[in-house]
Amino acid sequence: MPAALTRRILLCLLIAAPAVTMRILGIEFSPVADVLIFGAAVVASAFLLAWAAEAAQKDISGALAIALLALIAVLPEYAVDLYYAYRSGTDPSYLHYAAANMTGSNRLLLGFGWPLVVIVALVVARRVARQKGAVAPHFLQLPNDSRLDIGVLAILGILAFAIPLFGAIPLWFGIGLIVIFGLHLWRAGQVHDEEEEEFVGASALIAGMDTRPRRILVVAMFLGSAAVILSSAEPFADALVASGSALGIDSYFLVQWLAPLASEAPEFIIAVLFALRGKGAAAIGTLIASKVNQWSLLVGSLPVAHLLGGGPTELVLDARQVEEFTLTATQTLLGVAIIIALRFHWWSALGLATLFAG
Repeated sequence: MPAALTRRILLCLLIAAPAVTMRILGIEFSPVADVLIFGAAVVASAFLLAWAAEAAQKDISGALAIALLALIAVLPEYAVDLYYAYRSGTDPSYLHYAAANMTGSNRLLLGFGWPLVVIVALVVARRVARQKGAVAPHFLQLPNDSRLDIGVLAILGILAFAIPLFGAIPLWFGIGLIVIFGLHLWRAGQVHDEEEEEFVGASALIAGMDTRPRRILVVAMFLGSAAVILSSAEPFADALVASGSALGIDSYFLVQWLAPLASEAPEFIIAVLFALRGKGAAAIGTLIASKVNQWSLLVGSLPVAHLLGGGPTELVLDARQVEEFTLTATQTLLGVAIIIALRFHWWSALGLATLFAG
């Protein structure tokens, strides 16, 4: 294993070690301290997960690899959100937070992640064009393969408006969304991409290893990071709710925005690294696939987790969550309208970011 890769993995393990120790020994500190410790472990593990998922594309190519990468990269978000949904089955006070993390992460991904990647990619493209004496591009051209994800996202965005109308996420509706995700994953597996994948950062170091040790390391990183994330999800989620009261901050706000910042950070960083390398289309493609995963598998799993936690066959939303779902679905369709022609203009990116900031 390259020394540079070893140092990065050890750093992530050291950051996650206090949280693992606390879980094993049953130690608890103040809610704010627990948020910092377990949140740091989630972020560190998310980096390991993202590196391993990206390097796995060395052995899995095409649209399926992008779909799987996007799925694995959002495991931290799944762990926290599904815990709230599961807990709400027996504790009605957690029902308020069941979909908060999902709507916050969803809007963060499109309102901040998409514009950031597009703007960085266009700045890099203009710099390269200036050096070559060519005309600078005014938009990011998406590949034709993106039509599949965009089409599925458009369908999911329309279906999402049924949730505010129901005032709940029924179990049958959730299962339908999971089926859509499965069909999308199967269809993505039929698309073959002959272009050789390019890796950056730690993922490039992993991809450069020999086949057998690379696969062993990728599997070990998957299992280790997933174990830390799943063990940290419960105390992190509980500490978020408790720290809101301790700090005098709306707990819903912390659940909706602080947790997604932690879970989405590695994915954003990797996407920006791709954009800096002139691979803006691949970067935005991964973020679009993540959006599809959130609206299909994640939303569909919420009523299932609620039922397994002892709740009824539908996850009932309060007035605030109905508003949040309506706003999130509207933003999704706006994003689809912007990229449906496979062109992402810089002014569209600024518009999305401005609306998100507002």
